[in-house]
Amino acid sequence: MTHVVLAFDDNRLISDLFGQFDQNLALIEQRLGVEAVARGNQVTIKGPHEACEHARDVLEQLYDRLQKGLEIHPGDVEGAIKLVVAAKAQLTLPTLEPKGKLAFAQVSTRRRTVVARTPAQDAYLRAMDRADLVFGNGPAGTGKTFLAVAYAAALLERGDVARLILSRPAVEAGERLGFLPGDMREKVDPYLRPLYDALYEMMPAEKVERGLTSGMIEVAPLAFMRGRTLTNAIVLLDEAQNTTSMQMKMFLTRLGENSKMIVTGDPTQVDLPAGQTSGLSEAISILEHVPGVAHVQFTGADVVRHELVGRIVTAYEKLQAEKAIARGHVTRDTVREVMRGPRPVNLEEDGNAG
Repeated sequence: MTHVVLAFDDNRLISDLFGQFDQNLALIEQRLGVEAVARGNQVTIKGPHEACEHARDVLEQLYDRLQKGLEIHPGDVEGAIKLVVAAKAQLTLPTLEPKGKLAFAQVSTRRRTVVARTPAQDAYLRAMDRADLVFGNGPAGTGKTFLAVAYAAALLERGDVARLILSRPAVEAGERLGFLPGDMREKVDPYLRPLYDALYEMMPAEKVERGLTSGMIEVAPLAFMRGRTLTNAIVLLDEAQNTTSMQMKMFLTRLGENSKMIVTGDPTQVDLPAGQTSGLSEAISILEHVPGVAHVQFTGADVVRHELVGRIVTAYEKLQAEKAIARGHVTRDTVREVMRGPRPVNLEEDGNAG
């Protein structure tokens, strides 16, 4: 057992650091298996040596964040815990030196700063910087769309691109909504609402409205992309698992000079008619080794919504794995090895994994 005492100089930051009713300390205790007792500007940590060192690193990172003028939310505490555990385990991330000091990537707009909370989110943000086409796929709640919109808004505000184009296939999730009234934007608004929600969090509402009016921010149904060349733009395609092979090829070949594309989706939530192949899964497979293309796979471990969402996703992943084993697509040893990794492959599609 180890006994660690930490003292923080700026008393004005202590209440934010420890959280209301010490909720941040309670979360650290729960996740790392230590005991943390706060007195004034000091906190005493007791527990196994490695866990205490993890707790020390988490608190120091959060304190550094507060010193930079950033806020702390429960999700940031979770992210800091995942970061130090990844660092101590010397996880090899594709965009970081394996033994270097680990620091999660972040993206800033005038309205807020977004910091990656998991190793996969970190790799995702860094991939957007180094590649012109980025695929981010995985379960709901992992931040795929939110981070993509944050990065796109930052590029637009810095003037690195002239336009932000949002697109999504107009496919209902098992329901038929029928005729929708209004102009083109009003018809596709229900399908693009998650993109709008993220955009309004990144940019002031009046700036978003001005952008939509001037064409700097464009809402473009996927069906209307054919024949266009998208230059000097950042282009987002959300819910890409609901594209057909032909639609995906058409979309990807719209990329013009000084442009980037970010494609997000969840291959486990395909709403296409039975028998149709998802364009997202096919594109990831075909473009796996093409220079300039990056792919980041998210899993249940990357869920940053309600804690229960992570458990739900994990339960479905286990069911998917058992089905893959029953069909003989993979072996049980392969499943165990994959599930231990930082970003497991999609077992439904990895027919050669066994």
